[in-house]
Amino acid sequence: MNHRIQSDYTQTKLMDVTRESAGWEYLTFRVIRLQPGERYVEATGGDEVALVPLQGAGTLSAGGQQWAVARESVFTQLPHVLYVPPGQEIQVEASSMFEFALGGAPASGQYPVRLFTPDEQRVEVRGGGPAVREVHHTLAWPLPAERLILFEVYVPGGAWSGWPPHCHDRVGNSPYLEEIYYYRIQPENGVAFHRNYRRDTDFDEVIPAHHGDCVLVTQGFHPVAATPGSNIYFLNYLAGEPQNAERDYRPFEDPDTTWIKDNWDANKMTLPIQWK
Repeated sequence: MNHRIQSDYTQTKLMDVTRESAGWEYLTFRVIRLQPGERYVEATGGDEVALVPLQGAGTLSAGGQQWAVARESVFTQLPHVLYVPPGQEIQVEASSMFEFALGGAPASGQYPVRLFTPDEQRVEVRGGGPAVREVHHTLAWPLPAERLILFEVYVPGGAWSGWPPHCHDRVGNSPYLEEIYYYRIQPENGVAFHRNYRRDTDFDEVIPAHHGDCVLVTQGFHPVAATPGSNIYFLNYLAGEPQNAERDYRPFEDPDTTWIKDNWDANKMTLPIQWK
């Protein structure tokens, strides 16, 4: 199966990852681009759905409420995030070119329609040295949802994210979570390298991720490297077994790599090498 999905810029729906196409039980994901004045309507059915603006401006409607939202770029502004429970309809009308992501997961309808504001999203810098990155808790515990978990992550050119590598596929008592990495890159001709691998099987794939691509994490550890000069943004949607407060999960880290956390610059070669 191809775990890299490319955007189709000839369509309104740039990409559409269904449970059937991914071979998943829980998670769906799509990216929509509207031109000024165009509308998009989606029924949530049996899913809770979260909408994240990526670029542009539009009006969101759900549950008898309406909000005007705008985002210049994922690299310049945090988003408002619309959460909609099952059995509702989402309507979007673009006031400029408007790109946004939606993802869903099965839910029972415990939480109401809500627009989360940027100041509700915790921001932290993780790692250090060549593995420094900034993580935004876009819709993560304690922000309420039944199964959905969302992060936005920023990786400077030449740095790594997800190091030490972690997994959430029941290895090491980790919870089972399906995950999307949706990439945007600055400049747009840059590239990231995404790896999915396991230690206990021969599963190992390295995927070049370009601007507008997404990569499916179906199993295993999954670090990301930003090539020099390529600043990386990725949007994570996750859903799986954890529900409600259990969404504050702990992944399992690759035990061969965790030593780096004692000193992020450890074992770093100094150049020029002083040859004997």
